[in-house]
Amino acid sequence: MADRRSIADQIVSRLETCLPDITAAYRNERDIPSCQVFDLLDPDLARRIYDRFPPSDRMVLKRSIKENKHVAAQMDAYDPILEEAVYAFQDPRVVALVAAITGLSGLEPDVDLYAGGISAMAKGAYLRPHLDNSHDKKRARYRVLNLLYYVTPGWEEDFGGSLQLWDGGPRSSPRTFPSRFNSLVIMLTNKRSWHSVNEVRHDGRRCCVSNYYFSPTSPDESDYFHATSFRSEPGQQRSADLVMRADNALRTAALKLTGDRIWTNPHVYKRDR
Repeated sequence: MADRRSIADQIVSRLETCLPDITAAYRNERDIPSCQVFDLLDPDLARRIYDRFPPSDRMVLKRSIKENKHVAAQMDAYDPILEEAVYAFQDPRVVALVAAITGLSGLEPDVDLYAGGISAMAKGAYLRPHLDNSHDKKRARYRVLNLLYYVTPGWEEDFGGSLQLWDGGPRSSPRTFPSRFNSLVIMLTNKRSWHSVNEVRHDGRRCCVSNYYFSPTSPDESDYFHATSFRSEPGQQRSADLVMRADNALRTAALKLTGDRIWTNPHVYKRDR
């Protein structure tokens, strides 16, 4: 079985071969810096990762007006290749290359997989426009980058399940990254990085390996804090947007006042369970 170091070897090799192009793409003049790398791993390895994804009923369903998807962070509950794939993106060589691409310093991968790990989205699944939580579990570091690796063979853009970046905010028009097999998206996450996943319209599953990098300083060096914050999409009922905005404000205020004394996100890798 491929281990995390051998998988990281492939990631490093691919990033090095296209470093100038993806650096230029990431640093293009956009509100949400981002880029997509195709053909990241050997396709047979990428297919093995996909084949080892657990059935959705062995993952955690998150379903509300804000989102509809299955997620998992307890990696020792699944085939070992999934854990190896997740942590390959935390190899110091990969982190260093991502730092070179993005120009961000002090990057630290998340060994606890706070909101990271794996996800699966079947027909009807979606993720409304949102800002990711601004900090790590202990509110010690800013969340600054998302690394999203897509592994479903044959996935086409018209199947849905595409990442959408709302450069002008959630009332604008989005820019789309298709969830193409064996591709990696790197995107900045900050207080303006609204993004979503459009509804899956296909009978298959859009599967993703997710990692998030943190830093002691925010991307724009300003001080801010917010819980994961959702908005409705243009064309949705105004009432849904009002509910989401009220929920955002209440959760952010509660976290500011209480920290993790009352509630903590259960989506972490619990190695001592």
